Amino acid sequence: MDQEKIYQYRQAFEAAAQKEQDIEFWFARDLQRLLNYTEWRNFLQVVGKAAEAAQNSEQDPEDHFVGVNKMVELGSGAEREVPDVMLTRYACYLVAQNGDPRKEVVAFAQSYFALQTRKQELVEERLALDERVKARLRLRQSETELSQNIYERGVDDRGFGRIRSKGDQALFGGYSTRQMKERLGISHSQPLADFLPTISINAKALATDITNFNTKEKDLQGEEAITDEHVKNNQDLRELLGKSGIKPENLPPEEDIKKLQRRLNSQEKTAKRKGWKKGKKLSDE
Repeated sequence: MDQEKIYQYRQAFEAAAQKEQDIEFWFARDLQRLLNYTEWRNFLQVVGKAAEAAQNSEQDPEDHFVGVNKMVELGSGAEREVPDVMLTRYACYLVAQNGDPRKEVVAFAQSYFALQTRKQELVEERLALDERVKARLRLRQSETELSQNIYERGVDDRGFGRIRSKGDQALFGGYSTRQMKERLGISHSQPLADFLPTISINAKALATDITNFNTKEKDLQGEEAITDEHVKNNQDLRELLGKSGIKPENLPPEEDIKKLQRRLNSQEKTAKRKGWKKGKKLSDE
């Protein structure tokens, strides 16, 4: 397949893309034309196999294959309604995988949608990571402020560790920081927060923010008074989460933030080298 043909195919697939409420999709009848299928009934069988493949991959087909009716113009200028299917990028990838590999354009589509689907996965992973990183930074800043506040009120580093662990115990249903690490299979030398889901990190940060505020507002002095305040705030956050059916101690651990950052950075560098960077032509691969 020459580079000019690759560029033409790419332009055609991108021109056929639709967008509704920030969701990108292709109509199956447009994809049928792009993949050089002459009979709709034959192409519909390929779409059906693709939907089965999605289900076998534990994806809900209804999230990726949506049946619709649309008006098409006839040669006489009249219009009639025909059935169609809205396909997400992932659905298009599965359709291409189930298409006739002898067709040059099908072989192109397999690579094109695999590439774009992986790119979307990287974007989603990066957004999720960024959210966790921001929450982790906010918690670190809140805990640094708490450490400074309580030092000024007669509490040393060991006392800070005890206050923080008592707060965790209140938030995590009786489990101390050490016990939560054991429960989640985390090394004692690693920070618990680096493995928590974003919602748990945010809960810890908010409880610590409130402790900081009230420690200064009420001029709390000594470890006991500040511990009581921090425990209460974590209990309040636990109760709030519980109203939505969330028990922080039962949430599975997330991948280590530091490790995830390194992996995504490496993947993004590889992606750019392969020409996934926005604005690159597929022919640059």
